Amino acid sequence: MLHPLREAQLSLQTRRAFLSSVGQFSLGAIALHAMQADAFGASSANDNPLAPRKPHFKAKAKRVIYLHMSGGPPNLDIFDYKPELVKRNAQDCPDSFLKGRTFAFTTGVPKLMGTPRTFKQYGQGGLWMSDAVPNFQKIADDVTLVKAMHTDQFNHAPAELLLFTGHARQGRPSMGSWATYGLGTENQDLPGFVTMISNGVQPSGGQGCWGSGFIPSVFQGVQCRSKGDPVLFANDPPGMTRDLRRATLDALKDLNQRQQDELGHAETVTRIAQYELAFRMQTSVPEVMDISKEKPATLEAYGAKPGESSFANNCLLARRLVEKGVRFVHLFDWGWDFHGTNPKEDIRGGLTAKMAATDKPVAALINDLKERGLLEDTLIVWGGEFGRTPFREGRTAKGDVLGRDHYPDCFTIMMAGGGVKGGFQFGETDEMGFGGVKDKVHVHDLQATILHLLGFDHERLTYRFQGRDYRLTDVHGHVVRDIIA
Repeated sequence: MLHPLREAQLSLQTRRAFLSSVGQFSLGAIALHAMQADAFGASSANDNPLAPRKPHFKAKAKRVIYLHMSGGPPNLDIFDYKPELVKRNAQDCPDSFLKGRTFAFTTGVPKLMGTPRTFKQYGQGGLWMSDAVPNFQKIADDVTLVKAMHTDQFNHAPAELLLFTGHARQGRPSMGSWATYGLGTENQDLPGFVTMISNGVQPSGGQGCWGSGFIPSVFQGVQCRSKGDPVLFANDPPGMTRDLRRATLDALKDLNQRQQDELGHAETVTRIAQYELAFRMQTSVPEVMDISKEKPATLEAYGAKPGESSFANNCLLARRLVEKGVRFVHLFDWGWDFHGTNPKEDIRGGLTAKMAATDKPVAALINDLKERGLLEDTLIVWGGEFGRTPFREGRTAKGDVLGRDHYPDCFTIMMAGGGVKGGFQFGETDEMGFGGVKDKVHVHDLQATILHLLGFDHERLTYRFQGRDYRLTDVHGHVVRDIIA
């Protein structure tokens, strides 16, 4: 007997909608469902939604660690060396570079600003890097620099959402959710998608950067912490024993299963899976998040300190998580908004201090994965949501602190492992760093490339919602095949 609510829903359906719904019982629909189930490694709605699934084709990467520097690192002071801009330092910015462009905090005619950093070439590929990144210099032969990245947004929140969800507004599934939706996870005792923030500050795009949008919520990122309880609210309340917790979950499962049988709502299956995963996580997560058992040499290499909350700790935890089968780990580090409003935002001492806490653990992560044989199929991505201007920001131009404004037209992304080339540079910007002049890469192209490395055709990894098929790249994106090894 159908639930009264379900009967009411059916009575309101149109003839076309009714025929569409009963079509699931036709022989053709059953065959199609069977083929889809085989492709995704599941045979019914009641199967575990996080079970491992095969991609469209053989993947070069099995997992991703995305290191997001929230705020937009100053690419002209790290990777993109412009001697001509240095020569023209403090000159008025040519009108041809300003006409028709919008900046976050700059009006009028700003002054050009060449980098005060010292650049040299490193590795067999001769990659340009500044003195701000001494540890990146040591891994130059392991990385690809994508130097003509560009985006459509010049403010933090929409730029981050566009980068990670394919859309500048809240509500779309994040990159990690798409990856987990397509691949499931290799460890059923841990989430398929984990996110961590350092400095206690979330990215401007908020939790939408790791949310699941309209796809089942079991695929959203689980936020973990390197200090205190690894996952908030996962522990049992006082008086709740492990056995009592198990009995409670069994009762909830029965009730949810009854609702699923009556209403057929996909989110009910997700709810069951989430409760069960949370129960298993109570023992699995504290173990994998405990870095105190790591060798002293490993802790020193990362600059990690057990019991503290830091980007270094999170990098080490990322390695431990992917080693245990987590599919997608997303680290957010706040503090890269180099406007020049205070000494911490100065592209001289401020950038040196910020990179000192960053490039060491990133280099250690890449070396650690390499030594363990994991780098080959673990894709590492490092970068921000946009770049910084080739001129001084207007509102801080008269101060002693050197800062740059937001800039969407060109920035640099660093990638390593997971099927990308090492010691390689792709793309070029003009002689003063105002725009890409060769091999430009849009954020949608980056998304398409990451999915390709994971074994997916980005045009075929879709989810149907409100009558249309959605995908991470929306209706855009091209795979950047030249960076693939």
